[in-house]
Amino acid sequence: MTSADDSPTPSPARRPASVYGVGTEPGIRFSLANERTALAWLRTGLGLVAGGVALTGLAGIVEVHLIIDIVAVVACLAGGATAAYALMSWRRNERALRLNQPLPGPAMLPALVAGLILVALVLAGFAAAELF
Repeated sequence: MTSADDSPTPSPARRPASVYGVGTEPGIRFSLANERTALAWLRTGLGLVAGGVALTGLAGIVEVHLIIDIVAVVACLAGGATAAYALMSWRRNERALRLNQPLPGPAMLPALVAGLILVALVLAGFAAAELF
């Protein structure tokens, strides 16, 4: 739907209204790129949850299962947080596109990288302790 000057107008029928009820329609490529980015974050969250589930299975066959269980819980919680972040980030980016504002930075990326490094170091230390 367009106005007299041929600029796109917000569509009140699309939901969520807090996203689609503001600004003007961005280029379809930008909107779809935002959606693909959100889906990539969701895949990352799903991967973390799947890794946590796999670690839970591993915990049953190792001697020091408490450490593995803790890492599994952290991975599952991080996966859930990443999924929630995907939705929040999609909403912020879509609103920014519609309002012709600069896109916000990926706030969760540094935390996710730091957490992954920490988990990798803990597991590497655990594996090294098992070898010696």
